[in-house]
Amino acid sequence: MAAEPRFARFAAIDWSGAVAERPAGLAIAVAEPGSAAPVLIDRRWSRGELRDWIAARAADAEPMLIGIDLSFALPFVDMGAYLPGLEPPPRDACALWALVERMAAGAPHLGLGTMLDHAGIASHFRQTGRCGTAFPPGRGRLRRTEAALVPKGLAPSSVFNLVGPAQVGKSSLTGMRMLHALTGHGAGRVAIWPFDPLPPVGPVIVEIYTAVALQAAGRPRGRKLRDAQSLDAALAILGSAPHAPLHRYDDHRTDAILTAAWLRTVADDAALWHPRAMTPHIAATEGWTFGVA
Repeated sequence: MAAEPRFARFAAIDWSGAVAERPAGLAIAVAEPGSAAPVLIDRRWSRGELRDWIAARAADAEPMLIGIDLSFALPFVDMGAYLPGLEPPPRDACALWALVERMAAGAPHLGLGTMLDHAGIASHFRQTGRCGTAFPPGRGRLRRTEAALVPKGLAPSSVFNLVGPAQVGKSSLTGMRMLHALTGHGAGRVAIWPFDPLPPVGPVIVEIYTAVALQAAGRPRGRKLRDAQSLDAALAILGSAPHAPLHRYDDHRTDAILTAAWLRTVADDAALWHPRAMTPHIAATEGWTFGVA
């Protein structure tokens, strides 16, 4: 890997897999160097617009660290495959993103369409009203980075679980369509860690888990930020000034603001760019959550 980069701006994106053109759960906040509070770019985003916003940062070679709250891959290491039985099998994350794009092609707004109805796909997922035969008992399969969060007092969900408020599967699968688009060549090409080597210039995308930032800011597990006072108290722990008042407070906006501030504090921590448990094989197939040393 290249030497640890020094970024000039820091963005956190709370992603959503909701079936809508402009899901309420999409939010982005940007932090500048120093201690000023991150600023929420307050608009009703579509997934395609956020993809294009990131591509524009790449076109300008902007030195920005961009964290996105979704799982960048499915579990692979535990079974030697993402979706055992599916042929031909994708062998790394880029091939997985291409598979998701092919199977969801034509679905608007980076949605999934009928992808999850495909027999070779559906058998691996727990969905509302049905549980695939390949979904194991319990919480489901976890990636190595997700398993590493459990001893830290966090409770990551399996990407294969599509049921309940903690499910992350649809967000992650729609996000893979975005990642696939951003791996294309040209002005919009952007490095995605740890699948790509860290470039000397330009933006870098990393996977984030907002619960890590909340924990670093002193919030107990499961305690979201839903008011101005709680958000400012958490920001202060991260060395940030109070935020500009929002017209509405919800988990998506506050998570984006707090996590952008957290990224600013940890971006130059060499240990986070070189996790001890992340082997080259894990990096290529499952990726890693930034902030999990």
